[in-house]
Amino acid sequence: MKKNCWEVKSCERCTTALGDDACPVCKETKLHGIHDGINGGRACWTIPHTKCGGRTQGSFGSKLSNCMECDFYKMVKEEEKGSFKLSATILSALAS
Repeated sequence: MKKNCWEVKSCERCTTALGDDACPVCKETKLHGIHDGINGGRACWTIPHTKCGGRTQGSFGSKLSNCMECDFYKMVKEEEKGSFKLSATILSALAS
């Protein structure tokens, strides 16, 4: 079973009890199924204002270089190999 970012990072920001304070990754239904993840759980680097590391991150452009150094991003890229979806493809799904 493939893991989502909140499972790998032991993040507590993905719970319905948090309501509006929950990380947007857990609520992003447009990305459900991307890399076999739940909602945005395996495409978190494309979602703006995530709560990774206990603080709100910026836009896609401002956080991407940090995300590309993240162990979770590298893990997804390795697991998906040739099926890894490029950020442009994922961003198109977000925009639809």
